[in-house]
Amino acid sequence: MSEQETVTQSESNSNTNNSHLNPWVVFKLFEEKYALKAVTIQEVFRIVDIVPVPGAPDYILGIINSRGIIITIIDLRTRFGLPFAEPNDSSRIIVLENDNHPIGLLVDTVAEVIWMSDSDIGSAPGIGTEATAEFIQGVSQQGDNNELLILLNLERITDDEP
Repeated sequence: MSEQETVTQSESNSNTNNSHLNPWVVFKLFEEKYALKAVTIQEVFRIVDIVPVPGAPDYILGIINSRGIIITIIDLRTRFGLPFAEPNDSSRIIVLENDNHPIGLLVDTVAEVIWMSDSDIGSAPGIGTEATAEFIQGVSQQGDNNELLILLNLERITDDEP
């Protein structure tokens, strides 16, 4: 994980048996917080030069070569239908393994790693379009102000169909 990330434990989990807690990586996109299971993440790194792939869907930025491994990069803002933003010093690529092929997700910033149990996860709300609702695996309320955290469905994000 990057030097900016910290490991925290939700207050609601402080008395829970640690064997039932799972780490989630929290990141931001357009003022909202999202999370993916940390076990699915191989690495997180700063933005690098991305080579465009002709004919790819608009949410595919292109490919990169990381230590001899070709990684397809998905712009999550575009994939979710959010406003475009130029990558900056806070932007990160989260690399995941999907069907034995590495996928990189471009996000605005990686915030932290948190620990949650299954009981901390609520069902996905029936909001948005059918396609965008399918990106959501569930939700969780975090912190003293019950900030909403959107938990993502990796399989749906990497599907070829929007």
